[in-house]
Amino acid sequence: MAEKPTLPNSTLSEEQLKLVEQTTLSHYNNSATSFWNGTKDHDVSQNYAALLAQFDESASLHILDFGCGPGRDVSYFKSLGHKPIGLDGSFEFCEMARKHTGCEILCQSFLDLNLEEAKFDAIFANASLFHVPKQKLSQVLSALHCSLKPGGILFSSNPRGNSEGISNGRYGNFMEFEEASACLSLAGFNVLNHYYRPEGLPIEQQPWLAIVSKRI
Repeated sequence: MAEKPTLPNSTLSEEQLKLVEQTTLSHYNNSATSFWNGTKDHDVSQNYAALLAQFDESASLHILDFGCGPGRDVSYFKSLGHKPIGLDGSFEFCEMARKHTGCEILCQSFLDLNLEEAKFDAIFANASLFHVPKQKLSQVLSALHCSLKPGGILFSSNPRGNSEGISNGRYGNFMEFEEASACLSLAGFNVLNHYYRPEGLPIEQQPWLAIVSKRI
């Protein structure tokens, strides 16, 4: 059973934010190989399709895989002829992603992004944005907005809920659609559609929320 999140009592200080990030990154650095073995064969084809459906099939896209982990999704986009770049805060993940993909992988803190303006046609943020504390989400979404070309597409998929804090060694900010869509709108995105995963189950058995949005 998952550990109940330890909720922050108030706005986190900069020192606390650094500790939150270090805790999460340490978890992933220390479990990088087991994470790869446990996730490399996950079927996320529905998420790939939701992103790529927004573009012409013949397009060769500059895609940022935000929170790329060991590189599974970077490899997939590369196999289709796109030009993916990965980004992760975990040093171990970045090393693995470079080895697995041969692509450029940026090792950057989510809370201190340094991205080229209007660089990407699309951003694929699969199971990554929920690691951003709520008080910093606007900042991160704004940075992603700036890195997209006008009209660019952001795909995000995160576990849903109404809690925030440390759980099982990682920080998680769990939101339902209404709150998540409001955050995206404030950052300059127009929500195009959303759905819940896994497919074909009652909503109470679909813990994942996926959103497709467009840079305005």
